[in-house]
Amino acid sequence: MEIRIGTSGWNYRHWRGVFYPRDLLPRRWLSYYAQYFDTVEVNATFYGTLKPQTLARWVSETPDDFLFAVKAHRYLTHVKRLRGVEEALERFYETLAPLRPKLGPILFQLPPSLSYQPEVLEAFLAALPRDLPVALEIRHASFHQEDFLKRLRRHGVALCLSDTAGRYPSLLLALTADWTYIRLHGSRRLYRSCYTPEELKAWAERIRAFPVQRVYVYFDNDALGWAPENALRLKALLGLPVRPLPEEAWAELARRPLD
Repeated sequence: MEIRIGTSGWNYRHWRGVFYPRDLLPRRWLSYYAQYFDTVEVNATFYGTLKPQTLARWVSETPDDFLFAVKAHRYLTHVKRLRGVEEALERFYETLAPLRPKLGPILFQLPPSLSYQPEVLEAFLAALPRDLPVALEIRHASFHQEDFLKRLRRHGVALCLSDTAGRYPSLLLALTADWTYIRLHGSRRLYRSCYTPEELKAWAERIRAFPVQRVYVYFDNDALGWAPENALRLKALLGLPVRPLPEEAWAELARRPLD
């Protein structure tokens, strides 16, 4: 099983001291991040279209085996709400061309107000390009049904296993493809709380037991700087190579609240 673990984004000024050295220039952050992780989730693509030269620079600043997971533009999910998105999908995928040498899965995050509509979902799934893996993150309880899972399985789309600290419907642990995608937003407070050793151990045990070929895990509890530390601890629990954080980073983390 191939397991890749990283964080949701890397361009956070509040990570100075707890992950990035305080004197490290922001333009060096991605290459520094890539010394610790072999993947990252790009959230900027959710809000806008990035310049081709920006994506090309990211490719050049990371190792050959590095992968970028990309969050799909909100126009597709929150404006169009999956309806009639064929042309917009094509345009979105075209914007990612410079990232192709290191492009991993595409994540579509649905808005909390979007309920399960079988016909709409089926048309959307049928319109997806087949050359890149796709994960779908749901935030409405109406999706918690077997019909929805069957449709994902038929199209080979992975259900995003999303821990949202109880903000949205309970975590739906279901595998719908030969790979899976996990987003850990925080177990007690959304985007803030540090995962406990017991919680990380539970996730490690789940991951080991998954009958899949690949697993992507992204920590989104970035607000207090816990995401990189939690990601490194999960890597260690799964027996993956880990580069330890500098002592000054641990000292700064020790001064931060856990949630």
